[in-house]
Amino acid sequence: MNSQVERRDVVIIGAGPSGSIAAALMKRRGWDVLVLEAQQFPRFVIGESLLTHCLDFIDEAGMLPAVRAAGFKHKNGAAFIRREEYGEVDFREQFTPGHESTYQVPRAAFDKLLADEAEKQGAEIRYLVRVVAFDNSQMPVRVTTENAQGERAVIEAKFVFDASGFARVLPKLLNLETPSNFPSRAAVFSHVIDHAPADAFDRDKVQISVHPRHKDVWYWIIPFADHRCSVGCAASQEFFANYSADNATRIKQLFAEEPFMAKTFENAVWDSPVRSQAGYAASVKSMWGPGFALLGNAAEFLDPVFSSGITIAMKSASLAAAVLDRQFRGESVDWNREFEAPLRKGVDVFRLYVYAWYDGRFQDIMFSSNRAPGIRRMICSILAGYAWDESNPFVADAERRLDTLAQLCRPAPSIGQVQ
Repeated sequence: MNSQVERRDVVIIGAGPSGSIAAALMKRRGWDVLVLEAQQFPRFVIGESLLTHCLDFIDEAGMLPAVRAAGFKHKNGAAFIRREEYGEVDFREQFTPGHESTYQVPRAAFDKLLADEAEKQGAEIRYLVRVVAFDNSQMPVRVTTENAQGERAVIEAKFVFDASGFARVLPKLLNLETPSNFPSRAAVFSHVIDHAPADAFDRDKVQISVHPRHKDVWYWIIPFADHRCSVGCAASQEFFANYSADNATRIKQLFAEEPFMAKTFENAVWDSPVRSQAGYAASVKSMWGPGFALLGNAAEFLDPVFSSGITIAMKSASLAAAVLDRQFRGESVDWNREFEAPLRKGVDVFRLYVYAWYDGRFQDIMFSSNRAPGIRRMICSILAGYAWDESNPFVADAERRLDTLAQLCRPAPSIGQVQ
């Protein structure tokens, strides 16, 4: 190990969206920033459908012109399919003032763009460097790193942001992980050339379809440019156990069971590896502690159904950067009141809607015609990412209003059906 100790203001673990946004925000406030990334960019990752609220944080970090110029696929909402039923949200009709459209982004290109923009603003990024130890028993904290050659080094930092995503570096090193209250689910997914007819679906919207016999099994289509799509299926691990263990075979078996997916991809070219991920829901005992804060998936990941992950990640970066800047300038800060508590408010709204998706309440709402335009706009705003807007009654009084609306939208029992 190199005996020389490097000293930095802020060390950020991970160069994904939350790490790059946090790096830019701290550099824009005048602080010295070092980002440590275990992989080499570009690299494959899913979570490719941005919500409109993401653009607020990208803009705050000074990266919006670069994202606008990158040519990513336009997205103006989401479409939901359940057998013959269809529902959609259009971000141009949302309750909360904000961006009316966003993008579908291949994450390899998108994450590389954000990281490059952070570097252009003065953040230093070191790729293929892992964090293997963390000591916050005294200040400044100490981070031990290991590069691709196995060489170790120690960095002293005034503060560390863990933006390591599912690697969850500090939660593992500090024993902060706690079981998620979500059931263990899994996903199988790939990128394809769809060769679908032009009128097969609205390519400006992410498509979410429900398995015809299992309401807790769903599929996604995230359209990119040039008729490429991210596609996948999410279900319990027990459900997947009924299908082939080979991912490529399994995803085709699952697509064959849902008419919309089967028809849309009957001529698809499966030219990319089919991957899987299991047990992705995660939580922690605390999102911060002496000398550190956890951003994005390193702290909390709910479920991919409403594409909330990147929005939560960027929101956490924005909140944490503002608090840390004030702390560095000598102000008294309260990380629980100013970072964790407000972040969890929006996370809990998303959590409620994810629960309601799987137990069927939100599906009844989405596929019902019994929704006033004002209510549609309020629901739309949450699906656009504005889960922290407490002027929205479906945020401020989320559970009661959601339950009431679900009861109003619940389909009437058919003749002979037991109630």
